[in-house]
This record gives sequence, structure tokens and C-alpha cells, in this order.
Amino acid sequence: MAHEAEQQWWYNHKTGEVEHGPQSLGSDRDGPYATEADARRAPEIARERARAWAADDEE
Repeated sequence: MAHEAEQQWWYNHKTGEVEHGPQSLGSDRDGPYATEADARRAPEIARERARAWAADDEE
């Protein structure tokens, strides 16, 4: 399982950096993501999900 985690990407929302493998505290990062590109989009993905959840709550 550790090997699998090293193949994934995280977005560190504290530093704004993308990490290959879990390098920082779990509370400081979002993920895992399958690709570096997805990890770089993490803030955008979070905003999209928040908008979708808000829309669901309004229904």
C-alpha cells in the first residue's frame, strides 16, 4: 500500500505546492489524485464540488 501512495499526487493547500507521494501532514493536503495535473487543479476541483453540493442543498 505504501508503494501505491508513492504513485499518487497531493495538493498541499498550506504551501500551494503539488507533492508526489504523501510528503506533508494529512491535514495540510488534499488528495490523492491520479495525476500531477489533477493535483494542480485541486483548488478548482474543490470549488466545483462545493458549488455542486450547495446546488443539491437548495433542491
